[in-house]
Amino acid sequence: MITKPDKNKLRRKRHKRIRRNLSGTAERPRLSVFRSNTNIYAQLIDDVEGVTLASASSLDTDVSGDSKVEEAAAVGTLIAKRAKDKDLSVVVFDRGGYQYHGRVKALADAARENGLSF
Repeated sequence: MITKPDKNKLRRKRHKRIRRNLSGTAERPRLSVFRSNTNIYAQLIDDVEGVTLASASSLDTDVSGDSKVEEAAAVGTLIAKRAKDKDLSVVVFDRGGYQYHGRVKALADAARENGLSF
């Protein structure tokens, strides 16, 4: 019998492989992206201390858009604004095992346009 591969299991495997070489510090935190079917979440994480410095998601009241891609761009703008409030401008981008395409790319591009560099 043919079985379908579990896409989330494969994504988590890719994410583990990526995380082996990626780490965030207080000066250069990790911008982690998680994408669900309906929402998108972004966090700035200091892996040395194990704390989240800032976060944003499409569930925030400041975020609005007609499509999921527009909402992702709004989340990117919001996370960049919150990073600037904490005097952070350089981050390490962690795509979370997702393709750098669509909502993930929109979030990254919006964060870059609003002052984050990675």
